[in-house]
Amino acid sequence: MSTLTEPVEPVEAVPGYRAGRTLPLRVELVRQLKRRRTLIMGGVLAVLPFVLLVAFAIGGEPSGRDGRVTLMDTATASGANFAAVNLFVSAGFLLVIPVALFCGDTVASEAGWSSLRYLLAAPVPRTRLLLSKLAVGLGLSLAAMVLLPVVALAVGTAAYGWGPLQIPTGGALDPGTAAQRLVVVVGYVFVSQLVTAGLAFWLSTRTDAPLGAVGGAVGLTIVGNVLDAVTALGHWRDFLPAHWQFAWADAVQQDPEWSGMVQGAAVSVTYAVVLFALAFRGFARKDIVS
Repeated sequence: MSTLTEPVEPVEAVPGYRAGRTLPLRVELVRQLKRRRTLIMGGVLAVLPFVLLVAFAIGGEPSGRDGRVTLMDTATASGANFAAVNLFVSAGFLLVIPVALFCGDTVASEAGWSSLRYLLAAPVPRTRLLLSKLAVGLGLSLAAMVLLPVVALAVGTAAYGWGPLQIPTGGALDPGTAAQRLVVVVGYVFVSQLVTAGLAFWLSTRTDAPLGAVGGAVGLTIVGNVLDAVTALGHWRDFLPAHWQFAWADAVQQDPEWSGMVQGAAVSVTYAVVLFALAFRGFARKDIVS
């Protein structure tokens, strides 16, 4: 089977050709938004707050266990608390799935449909193709993380009222401050998930099976969570992105502590940059046969 390699002659010599205008972000975004998996994932995230609302309605008011009050126990205090709880229950696993899906399915699906080589023959430069795919994948991942708390805040406010965010350790944040802190939380959760995005995107450039890329990224993320639970690793856990995934809880305190979030963001960004670089480097040298 013949392989597709980069053209020897510069394609810029063709009249009217502009490498920067190939595969516009708008076109790629529209393609991805129309896909069924995007609609289904958005529906799942939008429904989660209603599921929790029904659970609290059936189970009654949450109460502390063993005299301890957790964030979950304050879920029905206000709309802000309900939004924070939705982020808490989903940050560890549920939000991993859309990130892995949007970043891992993007290149591998083109190869699975046997359309990747035709895109490159258009010709779309390989770097341009990956940049477009990655930008849209990360954009949809961020949109998924914004959708959940926005819907949760609306549902929680309708059910429990608009009020301050009650802090489990005591005190409260006024609604305006709470909204700002929730924006910070969403931003940090997105940064912490860049490792999963990097894994999924790198695997997507290495395989023709979208499920392999998505499943591999989710599986490796779960392995990281398991390793973080092994306390015998001691300070080695500080180098695991999973160790810092809930550092955002320090932002919803009366006096926020930023050191954990800074360390977590540094670890995540470092891993992500390496993985993205591997994806671009490997794809640039890869023979495309599908």
